[in-house]
Amino acid sequence: MSDPMVRWIFLMHLASTLFMGGLIWFVQVVHYPLYSQVGTAEFAKYEQRHNTVTTWVVAPPMFIELGTAVLLLWFRPAGVSTLPCVIGLALVAVNWLSTMFLQVPCHEILTQAFDPAVHQKLVSTNWIRTAAWSLRSILALWMASSTMK
Repeated sequence: MSDPMVRWIFLMHLASTLFMGGLIWFVQVVHYPLYSQVGTAEFAKYEQRHNTVTTWVVAPPMFIELGTAVLLLWFRPAGVSTLPCVIGLALVAVNWLSTMFLQVPCHEILTQAFDPAVHQKLVSTNWIRTAAWSLRSILALWMASSTMK
């Protein structure tokens, strides 16, 4: 990985993927389950604020991850073949599609009021993203180890 541009693309990819991999486990195990403890009277306001501040935390690494996953199709580090890059990009697509079509609609409903069924759907469907970011993290670490040979 002698090309500095390729090195930075890959390092940004690795960092954003590992950040999101860790964050999604916190969200899945701690944050989303605690929604039921917020209280009915305060929940809509809490959820509205959650959506605003969470966007500021997750949007930059998600866009960096997406952009670098695409770039890795053309600018791969030495020792990394095309296949893991394609698999990685497919997992990015899983995360984005799950976010847009499963989690965001749940969050939109929850901005009106706490709904136990919607909350349960949010928690259960978020396992898709948890699994995908976990696999992406493992894949990105494997790619990193492949460059160290």
